[in-house]
Amino acid sequence: MSQVKLLGQLCEKVLRRQQSYRCGARCMSDWVPQEKETHTGQKWDKDDYRLSRFVNRPKHVNPNFAIKLIDKVAPIPKKERVVWCDGGSGPTGHPKVYINLDKPGNHTCGYCGLRFVKEESH
Repeated sequence: MSQVKLLGQLCEKVLRRQQSYRCGARCMSDWVPQEKETHTGQKWDKDDYRLSRFVNRPKHVNPNFAIKLIDKVAPIPKKERVVWCDGGSGPTGHPKVYINLDKPGNHTCGYCGLRFVKEESH
């Protein structure tokens, strides 16, 4: 055998050992990606044809779901009985909706999730 073939075989053996130490007794070929759940709870079966776009690539799911981010915004105190919300106006907003604050507690905009609360005034 030539020295090049011997060197190649030796390198293969070393790489296999390093991979087996790194991933335990498993081989790298039996790795199955973990299905990440989206904000809507969408999760596909492993045989679903829609997963073909994620072959040899991870599926990227943003962990910052909008509902969790909007919950970090404190309720907006208002003195009026009826307030309106347009989601920030302009092209990034939503249709204007009116929200009645007569009942106690937080009142949420149905479009963007902003919360409003009526300030007590005497």
